[in-house]
Amino acid sequence: MLQKLKASLGIGAAKVDTVLDSASLFQGELIKGSIHILGGDVEQEVDAINLKLCTEVKVENDNGTGYINFTLDDIRIVEPFTIDAGRSIEIPFEFKLNDEAPITALRARKNECRVWLETTLDIDFAIDPKDRDYLEVKPLPVVQSIVALIEGEGFDLVKVDVEKGYLNGGSFSSKSGCYQEIEFKGGGFFGAKEVELSFILDGETIHCLAEIDRRFGGRGDEYLSFSLGIDASDNEVQTAVEAILSR
Repeated sequence: MLQKLKASLGIGAAKVDTVLDSASLFQGELIKGSIHILGGDVEQEVDAINLKLCTEVKVENDNGTGYINFTLDDIRIVEPFTIDAGRSIEIPFEFKLNDEAPITALRARKNECRVWLETTLDIDFAIDPKDRDYLEVKPLPVVQSIVALIEGEGFDLVKVDVEKGYLNGGSFSSKSGCYQEIEFKGGGFFGAKEVELSFILDGETIHCLAEIDRRFGGRGDEYLSFSLGIDASDNEVQTAVEAILSR
């Protein structure tokens, strides 16, 4: 009885550890790994194993700007089962990285983007064992080319973060409830611009909404949206970037 009470408080309870085949992925790749469960000092009933793909989003309210955890995907791995004391179980899994998971592998002055996989054992009347594994989400080559071309034109990649809400590019829109903003600043003073890019992966297509903000000249913000195949040619990428920077 004492052992069960301790387990309910997390003392001598089952432990969970998710081992990923790779923690570094390109947008849209498969996340593969296995969940390792080690039984504690007593037998415990596990109602489910839950995998959550999470990020952190910026929210604004009356108290200013803050950040909250946001779930992109919530996946139930198995049906209820019993884990015996001291028993070891290994459960393989794979699922597709959410197309709207923010890119974390960007060299910005300020990169506020994080993506992680949270594994939880759902155990009634107990502190649920948890494990958190951070992922590096790399840009697809077409996205990396767009970023490199803009930087090559004298723009600095100054900030990357994730906003709460939905993106509407006219012919496309986001679905997850959050979207990433990749912010560039041009050099100079008069006529200097800021460019913010938001990408949405959709199968074999990458959509982009660009916001162009001129600090001077009174033209205000302009928006431009375009779509490219993930295997777009250098000329197609160059044309898209020129359209952004010519505004």
